[in-house]
Amino acid sequence: MPQTVKGVVAREKGAPVELVDIVVPDPGPGEAVVTVEACGVCHTDLHYREGGISDDFPFLLGHEAAGTVEAVGEGVTEVAPGDFVILNWRAVCGQCRACAKGKPWYCFDTHNADQKMTLTDGTELSPALGIGAFAEKTLVAAGQCTKVDPDAEAAAVGLLGCGVMAGFGAAVNTGQVDRGDSVAVIGCGGVGDAAIAGARIAGATTIIAVDVDDRKLEKARELGATHTVNSAQDDAVEKIRELTGGFGADVVIDAVGRPETYEQAFFARDLAGTVVLVGVPTPEMKVPELPLIEVFGRGGALKSSWYGDCLPSRDFPMLVDLYRQGRFDLDAFVTERIGLGDVEAAFEKMHGGDVLRSVVMIEGEQ
Repeated sequence: MPQTVKGVVAREKGAPVELVDIVVPDPGPGEAVVTVEACGVCHTDLHYREGGISDDFPFLLGHEAAGTVEAVGEGVTEVAPGDFVILNWRAVCGQCRACAKGKPWYCFDTHNADQKMTLTDGTELSPALGIGAFAEKTLVAAGQCTKVDPDAEAAAVGLLGCGVMAGFGAAVNTGQVDRGDSVAVIGCGGVGDAAIAGARIAGATTIIAVDVDDRKLEKARELGATHTVNSAQDDAVEKIRELTGGFGADVVIDAVGRPETYEQAFFARDLAGTVVLVGVPTPEMKVPELPLIEVFGRGGALKSSWYGDCLPSRDFPMLVDLYRQGRFDLDAFVTERIGLGDVEAAFEKMHGGDVLRSVVMIEGEQ
């Protein structure tokens, strides 16, 4: 039988979110219903509310989540009721040209649940990134569920569902940071800090954090940065070169996604170095001050990183193991734990730069 639960919905562009009753159908073929335990408040959710992703209102927000599988539909074999899972927005198809080439982390045909969750009046909801986890329960494609160690803290490991994985993967998967490398990370929010942590785990010996906020730079040091640069006070490119023997960093990660930060990343890398763009630009942004001769003359690679080029079935369990071993401090990304009714206030805190992540804790609200 369909279930009526509480969920956080954005009804129209720019309007405050609402905690309302939503209807979650029984899982159909290839689908799963998950009881959500924790879900991080990500900037992407705010972009949905502001109409920056699409205009398919109303949205059921939330996507950085962990919980327990309650029920599965016909044909589901990858997870079973009772499994503790992290939700992901890359349910690989296994059949597209990327998957056929053995590169499923680039899957071009990822999928979500076929059925729709609705408001009680039957209005269909658009789940954020195909997940919609600011809710007591949600319906997803079974491939969006990645089984991990059930003893892990849901508030921490749920963040692997988006921002932390994006940053960690930008360093390790896309940038392929190696032992002894120098790395610079521009932008020290949740994604940038995860890139710093990833670079440290990968064995980078010089890790330079760049931001305009000293509070964020201090947090970056806690997560593994060896040097910090306040780019509101110093020229970031000059400082990165100074800290790398005058050459520039082997890998520079732009976790902001603006033309000016991308130019900084480009000119702050060593010859044959790598630039990784993981910050998401808006459609109108362009990089006008990048001479083509410089692109040619510097060599190396200019890469974009989609979801940290992750494969959830491979990366999530590994990162949870690192967390459980005390080698990857996911707890450091959890600034506060809040309730379902506190999401709008969490959006306001984002603007002030006061949090890495507010995490909605849903256990006990059902």
